[in-house]
Amino acid sequence: MSPLLPPVDPSVTAQLVAALTPRLRKRLDAGVAKLAGRPVARVGDIVRLAVDDDTDLELHAPGGVVTTAEAIRCGCLLAPDCLHRAAAASAAPVAEMPDPVAEIPDPVAGEPSLTKAPRTAPPTSVPVSTPPATAGCAADDAPAGAVDPAPESATPAQRTAAAALHDAAAAVLEAGADGAGAVLQAELLRAAHTARLAGLPRAAGRAVAVVTALRAARDADPAHRLGDLTTALRDVLLLAHRLPEAAGPELAGLRGRVRQPYTPDRSLRLYGLFAEPVLTSTGYAGTVTWTADAAGRLYTVPDVAPGGAARAAGSADRAVRIGDTSLTHRELSRAGLAVSGATVSPTGRLGAGAGVRAVRAPGASWRAEPLDRLWAVPVAEQIARALASDLDVPKAQDTGLAGDTGDTSDGSTQPTAQDGRDGRDGRDLLFLDVTLIGTVREAAGECLLADCDGLTVRLAAAHDDPALPDRENLRLLALLAHGRGPGTRLRVVARLTPAPLPRAVLLAASHPTDPDTHVDLGLDRLRRADLPAEPTAGTSVGAGDARPAPTVQPATASDEAPVHLLRRRVHQAASGGRRVLAFPGSKESEAARLRRYGLGTAGALLTALHATAAERARDPFGRLLPADTGRFATAWLGAAVYTEEVDRALCAAAWGASSPGLDSR
Repeated sequence: MSPLLPPVDPSVTAQLVAALTPRLRKRLDAGVAKLAGRPVARVGDIVRLAVDDDTDLELHAPGGVVTTAEAIRCGCLLAPDCLHRAAAASAAPVAEMPDPVAEIPDPVAGEPSLTKAPRTAPPTSVPVSTPPATAGCAADDAPAGAVDPAPESATPAQRTAAAALHDAAAAVLEAGADGAGAVLQAELLRAAHTARLAGLPRAAGRAVAVVTALRAARDADPAHRLGDLTTALRDVLLLAHRLPEAAGPELAGLRGRVRQPYTPDRSLRLYGLFAEPVLTSTGYAGTVTWTADAAGRLYTVPDVAPGGAARAAGSADRAVRIGDTSLTHRELSRAGLAVSGATVSPTGRLGAGAGVRAVRAPGASWRAEPLDRLWAVPVAEQIARALASDLDVPKAQDTGLAGDTGDTSDGSTQPTAQDGRDGRDGRDLLFLDVTLIGTVREAAGECLLADCDGLTVRLAAAHDDPALPDRENLRLLALLAHGRGPGTRLRVVARLTPAPLPRAVLLAASHPTDPDTHVDLGLDRLRRADLPAEPTAGTSVGAGDARPAPTVQPATASDEAPVHLLRRRVHQAASGGRRVLAFPGSKESEAARLRRYGLGTAGALLTALHATAAERARDPFGRLLPADTGRFATAWLGAAVYTEEVDRALCAAAWGASSPGLDSR
């Protein structure tokens, strides 16, 4: 995927690839690889790509997006039936899909909506006002003998779109990332476009995320994560599996929303909490500033748009888009804001409508009210809240999917990061008081070890891009655990990373020498001068200042459940396809080991996964018939969902929190 090319609408890519002859389809992947290294020039809305010394290809992108097949023009003799147009569309980033013609109807009034999660997740036990009406109250007011309307079910078009998504995703899983070339990607994009037109924006967004992850994997993009591809592929298959039989509020939650609705709210007095950069693998970047009101409810002020690391780092110094205030995101994270006529989305995003007025107000320290109450919540309660918000897989992904835009109530739209990072309502945020005790080296880099109420927590960098200071700031904080003030206490904001061990990514931390200020670790750069001075020779530490490091007992391999045996096969299938699991190996011993640890379901799922991968029928002449991709996809989906739920339960146990239930399944 070339970031120099303009984004191309998914329907355009699907149309151009479908028009190719079978012979040209076989050469499409080679054509995409050839165009990746060719020079690109931009003049206004036209991007010119040099196919060779004598042939140029032009992409007309009014508004920055290629929306029609005719907007891609090639100068070769075979145009418009040439390979170059389809190759260019397949090499370009995937654009946000336009809104469908029909509006998606809202759920029945009074029914709980999966898309309308509580606007805020109060991290404290602050009482929340009771909704003015509930389903029960509506039933009491209904006239006697009234018949409840039948719950809304999926339309035939939505069932057809879900089946097409399932077939396309199953074909991708059959081939794996190594074999899912431009043709299979185009089929998935076609299914995503069909789903979008049928009113399934959530499934369409996750399908686009699969294509983006596939391209990153095939291009050896350093930002590619196999876990992201596995998660997106699991979501598409799970949505396609549940949508045909869903009804009522469940169907509304699975469909998702094209736009985030903004509703008027009261006047707000907000206090800056922290700001974090947004940098996604789908080409979106920016800054999100988190604020809180006097009751501890969280609100966000986003500035996310197409761009890269440079935009993520530079947008922190842009003025926020609320009222006439000139505050930048960096300033707002430490100041306050008084807003009148506020409009707020269900996820807590503040709108920037014409009627919104905002002025600067004094901020508050993390150790003063009302922000101090965020850290007063027990850690176990915070973990339970974070895991519960991500319990239902489709519901958790309804936070800024590809193609979703946030209506800012002034007629404009605010693009959302396609990984949903800026669309969450803050339930996965952790507010911790920690003591730095050391570091540990992992495959992805060095992590801080910190003691939090007797738990050894691993704190990792949120971003690895060198344009952002996360990794360098983490390295400097590690000095506090090795010589410069061992046992240093810090107040931090982190985001939970579900894992068998307590783990989170650092977003912000109190200043090492000034507890009343904080550092946004993704935007501010720490200096060595910001650290406590090293103790000089002969300087003694007073008895009252001595703070011994706590004794920690890290989990050993023998204490950990071997869920990785099943997770590894799930990831192998997403990477290498069905054939990787069809090879003979130690599958019997792995299943037996899972059963010895009491994971009988995991053992059965692993056995079924290998069996469906190796199952091939023959015709009367002894020739192998095509594999049943549907059965393998079903077995893989069961293993992927089970692994995710077990990981969530192990994460809750590691933090000492209550394990979330599975009532949504």
